[in-house]
Amino acid sequence: MQTILTDFYTLQSYEKAENGSFIATISLNKDHDIFKGHFPGNPVTPGVCMMQIVKELTEEFTDRKLFLKSASNVKFMAIINPFETPDLKLQLDITESEEEVKVKNTTSFGETIALKMSVNYKK
Repeated sequence: MQTILTDFYTLQSYEKAENGSFIATISLNKDHDIFKGHFPGNPVTPGVCMMQIVKELTEEFTDRKLFLKSASNVKFMAIINPFETPDLKLQLDITESEEEVKVKNTTSFGETIALKMSVNYKK
């Protein structure tokens, strides 16, 4: 899997559901340099990194290089601290058309929803 977030996370597993959605489990690398600056003494996973993870997983699952076209309903609902909750579950409902890929994502840890968003990517 190609990623610009080198060593930031590891894809532990994924499965494709009958309805075409994907459930992925990732683990964040709590020792990554990003967390030393965001924020010192109180590490928080940057929202832009979570958006990039969704993009990279979508590329992996569709076997396509994608470019962000638009994002809507982006809601960060809980802080993701890599020391407290490094293991995340991402549900990606992926719909492809001829020119674009639409994704509805819900990211959670345990029973807590951390992120919800809808994004459109250009193929």
